[in-house]
Amino acid sequence: REREILETIFREAHSLKGAARAINRGDIEGICQAMEGLFASLKRKEVETSPPLFDLLYESGKRLGALISPSEGGGSLDHSNAQVLEMIQTIERVAKGGSSASATGKTGAIKKDIERANSAVFPKILPNSPPVPDTGGMPDTVRISTAKLDKILLGAEELISAKLFARQRVEELRSIGSELYGWDKERVRRQAQHFRTGEKTGGLFQGDKDRIRALGNTIQNLIAFSENEERLLGTVVNNLLDDMKKTLMLPFSSLLDLFPKMVRELSRDQGKEVNWVVKGGAIEIDRRILEELKAPLIHLIRNSIDHGIELPPIRKKKGKPDRGNIALTIIHKEGNKVEVLIEDDGAGIEAEEVKKAAVKQGVISEKEVGSLSESEVFALVFQSGFSTSPIITDISGRGLGLAIVKEKVEKLGGTTDIITSVDKGTTFRLLLPLTLATFRGVLIGAGGERFILPSHYIERVVRINREEIKTAGNRGIITFNGKTVALVSLNDLLGIAQRGKSDAPGEQIQVVIVGSGERLLAFAVDTIYDEQEVLVKGLGKQLSRVRNISGATVLGDGKVVPILNVPDLVKSAQKTRNVPVNPPLTEEENTLPGRTILTADDSITSRTLLKNILESAGYRVIATVDGMEALTILRTEPVDLVVLDVEMPRMNGFELTSKIREDNKLADLPVVLVTALDSRPDRERGIEAGANAYIVKSTFDQSNLLEVIRRLL
Repeated sequence: REREILETIFREAHSLKGAARAINRGDIEGICQAMEGLFASLKRKEVETSPPLFDLLYESGKRLGALISPSEGGGSLDHSNAQVLEMIQTIERVAKGGSSASATGKTGAIKKDIERANSAVFPKILPNSPPVPDTGGMPDTVRISTAKLDKILLGAEELISAKLFARQRVEELRSIGSELYGWDKERVRRQAQHFRTGEKTGGLFQGDKDRIRALGNTIQNLIAFSENEERLLGTVVNNLLDDMKKTLMLPFSSLLDLFPKMVRELSRDQGKEVNWVVKGGAIEIDRRILEELKAPLIHLIRNSIDHGIELPPIRKKKGKPDRGNIALTIIHKEGNKVEVLIEDDGAGIEAEEVKKAAVKQGVISEKEVGSLSESEVFALVFQSGFSTSPIITDISGRGLGLAIVKEKVEKLGGTTDIITSVDKGTTFRLLLPLTLATFRGVLIGAGGERFILPSHYIERVVRINREEIKTAGNRGIITFNGKTVALVSLNDLLGIAQRGKSDAPGEQIQVVIVGSGERLLAFAVDTIYDEQEVLVKGLGKQLSRVRNISGATVLGDGKVVPILNVPDLVKSAQKTRNVPVNPPLTEEENTLPGRTILTADDSITSRTLLKNILESAGYRVIATVDGMEALTILRTEPVDLVVLDVEMPRMNGFELTSKIREDNKLADLPVVLVTALDSRPDRERGIEAGANAYIVKSTFDQSNLLEVIRRLL
């Protein structure tokens, strides 16, 4: 918990430093820079926490607040460069251990530092000048605080629930009308049957007919009235919400005034020349989103200047003009979205450099980095603690800027993406909603519970046969638009018990394919109900952060339903080594005695181990030493399934799989690849060759192999 708090304060100081630099407040920037150094020492355990240290941090925060908003202290702050410099030097001494809080005998020295800093930064307070009243004529506009506007908007958004309730009542009345219609048909059928048999019915059926007709007329009138009420309420609520949202919409350009000066000063400090271009600044976006975007944009622009744009002599050698270009483009997209692009024509990012830095800084292991695609490699730049900068400067190098960008954007319900090319430049792409609080969502069912998936994350909703699910790296995968996509059970990912079991051949399952950045993930769900407008409700202070859940909403039937956090789900799925889509097999189902399996592996150790596992499970096994021998046997003996290594002499596993698929007699034979090759390109090559499953030896599990074989047979 302490590390999380420290990381949060560290990030806030970093963001405040960037904002201060953008408006030329060197005093605030200097204190933030010194505090960053102190926080870094705390993270590295070079300085220990103590009451005197907390006093220094508390006073530093107080002094920063007064420098930012002098009026809050009752007046204007009289400060000088010398006084601020003394505060900065005090913090730096503590960060370097000059007044170490870890030694109890030196606490007096740090207290003296604090007292000196306190007296230096706040020597006196000057009174404010009295405000001058506006004596102009009656304006055609009025001023209202944004807090009041936010409150009115939230009240208007609450009416969405009333609209959903009205829609639910209409559906219920229609259902009652349908049941009554069915009852009346049954009455007519029974009456006809009585007439055919000659039974006497008296006035029974006539009385039923009159009562049903009267009840039917009443219900139809109620349905018509409710439909009109729903239509009227829906129109009023929609218009009110649209008008209220417009009052909170501001042109994107209202955020951009500080950037030209920031670009100019940052580029000059580094000896670079940069052109700053803005396109689409007139597009309007929710003021609340604009406020949250300020810090991410500052970090991205600073990143482009510091890491992207080269020095003029280097640009000249590359055949580029001396002046670099940074462009901010805002594009209105369909579906209540806005795309923000920050593009530069600088050096670009080298994938190998990112890999080396990520492994060196402990962001990812050397083994894991080898299996990443290019887009996944570049996504590492958004991880906290990652930086390709060889040194830490006042601009960059701490590995915080891009992590803050990703965190802020995802909190707004958006996604981050990066497109880069060496020596051509880099583009950071932010996809954001135009407005907050309401959005379109798909209502789904998993494990007997209902959830909302935000529509802007959903790529496709499909039905697939279980036979289409293949296995790679101990995971289920499917093919979507020519790409292999991991398939996980939403029930298992959320820890919800599966109700019932159905694994009949040819059975279809419902799948939702979602995208978070460049990554696609497929969720197997129980039910997909419909798409609807969703009003976001916070989880309250007691549940400020719940893994995989971003909030809740109220449905038309009054049921409170969680809203799923898609970026969180993607991260959870990546951390889970094996999330089975199919129900687990029983002990009796786990083998099919009498079936013949052919194996091919040039390693005698692996070949013997695999043969023993399969024979112990009741299978007849034919073991071969390479792909050529295996193909010869396949053409002469009946075999039910093949388990192949990839790296073999004469004919490797990929080649043998392709040969099997090209042979009309063997084309439907199940093929399982068990190999040490665990990179994404190797897995994709195996699937393209026609393998039904791809199991990596480093994560080999005997029960998992037997389960895969059982399902393929």
